[in-house]
Amino acid sequence: MPVDINEWTGALALTEVEEKPAKPLTVRYGALEIDALGKVLTPTQVQNRPTSVEWEGCDPSKLYTLVLTDPDAPSRKDPKFRFCICFSAGLHRYMWLVYEQSGSISCTEPVLTNRSGDNRGKFKTRSFCKKYGLGALVAGSCYRAEWDDYVPELYEQLAGK
Repeated sequence: MPVDINEWTGALALTEVEEKPAKPLTVRYGALEIDALGKVLTPTQVQNRPTSVEWEGCDPSKLYTLVLTDPDAPSRKDPKFRFCICFSAGLHRYMWLVYEQSGSISCTEPVLTNRSGDNRGKFKTRSFCKKYGLGALVAGSCYRAEWDDYVPELYEQLAGK
C-alpha cells in the first residue's frame, strides 16, 4: 500500500529537506521498479545499486546529484543514527532524492558500500547540499524496507566479517 503524502512530508522533514520534489522519481533494480511512494521492499531486493533512475524533465545537458537517505536509523522510534543506511525489524523508510547541480563538483565524501559500516550515520542532507552548492530538489521517491533473511548477513558485512 503506497504511503500517504503526510508520511512523505514527515520523512522529508526528518531529512532536513524543506521542499517537496518537483517530480516523482522512478528507481529500478533490474525488473523491480520503485514507481510509487512507500512501496514495501526487502533488503534483498535492493541490496545492489539501482540499474536505472529516471524522472520526467531530466535534462541530459545538466548535472544531478542522487542521494539515498534513511530518516529511521536504527528505527522510527529511536532515529539516533538518522541518515545511516541500516535496517530494523519494522518498516523502515528510505528516500531517493535528486538535486540539480550548477556545474561539476568534486565530492570529498567517503564512498559507502554494503561491505563496511565505516563513515555511516549522521548524514545531513541540508549540509551536504549547502557544501556542494546543489540547487533545487527536482525529483524524489521513497520506499519502505521490511526485515528479511539478508539483514543478519548485511550486519556481518558492515562489521567487516
